[in-house]
Amino acid sequence: MALPAKLGQIVELMKTSPKSIRVEAMLDYSKRIPPLPEHMDAGSLEKVHECQTPFFVATEVDDDRRVHMYFDAPKESPTVRGFAGILLDGLDGETADVILDVPDDFYYDMGLEEVVTPLRLRGMGAILRRIKSQVSAQIT
Repeated sequence: MALPAKLGQIVELMKTSPKSIRVEAMLDYSKRIPPLPEHMDAGSLEKVHECQTPFFVATEVDDDRRVHMYFDAPKESPTVRGFAGILLDGLDGETADVILDVPDDFYYDMGLEEVVTPLRLRGMGAILRRIKSQVSAQIT
C-alpha cells in the first residue's frame, strides 16, 4: 500500500539519510508539535498507555472527513514528540480513509530501528493505532 504523498516523502528522506541526520530530523520534528488550540482541553485527549512517556492524542474528523490531530507530550521527550511531529506533518488534513489505510508499521521503512529502541518503536505503533481507533469511531 502506498503512503500518502507527504508521509511518503518523509519516509523516503529518512530512509536515505545517514543515521546522524535521522536523529537530527527526529529532534526537529519534536519541536513542530504546536500547543493545544483553545477549543481543545488537555483532559479531552486520550492517553497512549503503551508509550513509556506520558503521551496524549485526540483527533477530530471534520465535515469533509479530513482528520486533524492534537498531541500532548513533555518537551523532554524528543523521540515520541518527533514521531508525533512526523505524523502531524505527514497526515494531518488527510481524509479518514487515507489515514485508516496507513500501514501500522510504516515507520520501519524510515530506518528508525537504528536510532530508536524497540520499546519506543512499539510506542510509535501504538500512537498510530490510537489515532486510527479514534478516527474509526468518529466515522462509523
